Amino acid sequence: MRKIIVCGVAAALLTGGLPALASCAEKGENSEYTITAEYFPEERKLSARMSFTYYNDTENVLDALKFELYPNAYREGAKYRPISSLYETSAYYKGKSYGEIEIASVEGGASYEVTGEDENILSVALSAPVYPEERVQLHMSFTTTLAEVNHRLGVGEHAVNLANFYPVLCAYGENGFSEYVYSSNGDPFVTDCADYDVTLTVPQSYTVVYGGEGEKVTENEKNTYHVMSENARDCAFVLGENFNVATGAAGNIQIEYYYLGDQVPEAGLRAATESIAFYGRTFGKYAYSSYALVQTDLCAGGMEYPALSMIACDLREEEVPRVVAHETAHQWWYAMVGSNQFEHAWQDEGLADYSAALFLEAYPSYGYRRDDLVAQAESSYRAFFSVWSQLHGEGDTTMNRPLSAFSGEYEYGNIAYHKGVILFDRLRACVGDRKFYGGLKEYSEKYRFREAEPQDLIACFHKMGADVEGFFDSFLNGKCVI
Repeated sequence: MRKIIVCGVAAALLTGGLPALASCAEKGENSEYTITAEYFPEERKLSARMSFTYYNDTENVLDALKFELYPNAYREGAKYRPISSLYETSAYYKGKSYGEIEIASVEGGASYEVTGEDENILSVALSAPVYPEERVQLHMSFTTTLAEVNHRLGVGEHAVNLANFYPVLCAYGENGFSEYVYSSNGDPFVTDCADYDVTLTVPQSYTVVYGGEGEKVTENEKNTYHVMSENARDCAFVLGENFNVATGAAGNIQIEYYYLGDQVPEAGLRAATESIAFYGRTFGKYAYSSYALVQTDLCAGGMEYPALSMIACDLREEEVPRVVAHETAHQWWYAMVGSNQFEHAWQDEGLADYSAALFLEAYPSYGYRRDDLVAQAESSYRAFFSVWSQLHGEGDTTMNRPLSAFSGEYEYGNIAYHKGVILFDRLRACVGDRKFYGGLKEYSEKYRFREAEPQDLIACFHKMGADVEGFFDSFLNGKCVI
């Protein structure tokens, strides 16, 4: 996600064959989501049924599965709000509004309950244990009600954003399934790659923008989209009645830019096309056959999903290339190479922001210089450190901490984004371009469709002959002076 921070169908089964699936990798042993849903705008509701096939790629025998219920963060009385006070006024354009997810049924298990610290977890007890390399299938019915809010999930002023709208399997780690509460700081989503088959029905007046490969049929004054993608961390859609579209290509990758009020759409399309090509040359091949960029209602600059990026309607013309470059970089540092965004936000946000600086350095016609962007990051970070130290004493500048440990957007932005940019710029200067770019290419290739810990990233530079453990330790543990 790029944040501009001011300091201070159900029934329609398509008979034709779909194009090649979104992933260019061979199909692996992934879990599978099959979702059939219909959106009812008058009620702001999405009615859905989901079949989930779990593939046990752990070494343990499991007797329960746990799912994140992200939409419940929007409900009235939620303990952890989805939007910070910095953005609340612009986000809730009609005043406070609420949404939620209601689980109507779960079949295929012994029992289920909504639990978690903030009604954020669906826990399903299995009828029988699932052993390593075995599969189990569950069937769920649910209704997601959308708040009227300019956010990644909600009915915005000009479009409808459907992201994180369904029960999502919790990531599995050393201590079992990880339960993460929502956070208004950053992106509190930690998910494994899976395969998606989604059928979404909307009124005929709506266009659906998606990442992946799909087809549309129109019947009974409704449009039904059938969308498939492999090796995707999540799926998201944007629904709109007034989209225009500009198209292009980066080699054999099809690029589409859906826009509402953009007076110079060719600039956004160009930034998407050139950044996809640049990152492919610099970090490794793009994993999907297409890329969609969509202008929509967001209270922050942008938001990323596999093969799909959202950018805010209210960006200034000069901001568009930078936000597009940042969100597109997330196709490498999030969609393809995963990390724990809740615990180590710098690992994808700092790297995506610095990747955008590298792109803008290579394409000076956009009006940005890498040196200036790094200097801005340093200036903002030093100002933050000075203010924080005066107000609270010695500042906490450690980078490996959960989103919930940040006091707000100001602290989070300076640690995850600005200090992240400084980290990667100084790393490049220390080890040289050959080892720096070599390490990132190794990182991109080795952890494609996997999740990497900070030490995995460090090991990739070490493989290039760069002894950087002490360097990273000084930044991550707050020892270095900037």
